[in-house]
Amino acid sequence: MAARSPHPLTSDSPDAEIVARLNAAMPDLTPGHRRMAEYVLANLFQSATMRIDELAHAVGASVATANRFARALGFDGYPAFREALVRGFEATLAPVERLRTAQESPTSGAELFGASLEQAEVNLRASRQSIDSAAAAAAVDAIMKARRVFIVGSGTSAFLAGLMELALLPYLDNVQTLSTIGGPTHAARRLFGAGSDDLLIGIAFPRYVDDTIKLSRRAAHLGVRVLALTDSSDSPLARFADLTLLVRAERRLAANSEAAVLAVIEALCDAVALRAKHSVEAAATITESVLPWLTPESAVSAAASLPAAAPSNPSPRETSRSRSKS
Repeated sequence: MAARSPHPLTSDSPDAEIVARLNAAMPDLTPGHRRMAEYVLANLFQSATMRIDELAHAVGASVATANRFARALGFDGYPAFREALVRGFEATLAPVERLRTAQESPTSGAELFGASLEQAEVNLRASRQSIDSAAAAAAVDAIMKARRVFIVGSGTSAFLAGLMELALLPYLDNVQTLSTIGGPTHAARRLFGAGSDDLLIGIAFPRYVDDTIKLSRRAAHLGVRVLALTDSSDSPLARFADLTLLVRAERRLAANSEAAVLAVIEALCDAVALRAKHSVEAAATITESVLPWLTPESAVSAAASLPAAAPSNPSPRETSRSRSKS
C-alpha cells in the first residue's frame, strides 16, 4: 500500500486544484492512468520531486504512458503536470531542485566548493548591511534587561539555540533554551509564569518549523518580548516579534546556511559579554574549570590568559546568590 502524503490538503491548499482535477478525472481514466493517479494522490510530495521516468518506474508504466496520463488530465505534457505539482511546494522543494540542477550540470566539485564559500561571504555581507547599529543595540539591550531569557529553535536551529545558551550562560543569571528533548509541550511548560520582563529569542528560517512559531507566539501572548532571528520581515516569526534581526541564510544545495546565523549569534553574545558586569571573572572561572580537559599545550596557553585574581573572584551567579541571601 502506498504511503499517505504527509502534506495536509485543504480546500485552500496550493495543491487543491490539482487534487480536484485528479479526483474528477478518475472515472474516465484507463486502468493504467488510474493507477498512476492513485499513486500521485497517495504520494503528492514525493511525486512532485520525480522526473517522468521515475514516476513511470514507481507505478510500473512506461514514459509514454506517463506523458499520456498528464495529457488526459488536461496538461500539455508531463513537464506542465509536474510544474503544477511543484507549485504547492516551492519553498520546500527549492533545495531539492537546486541539487537536481547541479547534478545535471557540468559543474565540478571544486567549483561548487568555492561557490559555496562565496555564498557564505555574500550572506555575511548582506546580514551586516541589514542589521544596523541601532537594531543590534536594541537587541543587546533587550537581552541585558530581561529577567529571564528563553531561546527557541527547531530542527538545525535547535543546535544554534543551544550554542547561544552556552555562550550567554556565563554573563546572564537566567538563560535557558526551550529546544529540549521534552519537545514543544515541555517547552510550553517552561514558559509558565513568563511575562513582560522576560525575553524570548526565536530562531526560524525556511523551512519554518511550526513548533518555533507556536512557542514564540505563545510567549508573545503571555506578554514576553520576542526577539526574532529570521530571514525576512515576511517570515511567520517576524510578523509578531517586537525586535527582528534579519540574517541572510541562503545555501546552494540545502534549505539554509547556518554560518551567517551563527556569526550574528556570536556577535550578540560578544556584545553582551562586553556589557555584563563581572564578565572577565566569569570568563576566567570558566576557563579554569575546563583546564583539566585541555591538551597540555592549550592548557598552558589558557592558564597564561587568566587574570591573577580570577580564582578568588566570585562568578556572576555567585554574586547574584550572595545578594539574594543578604
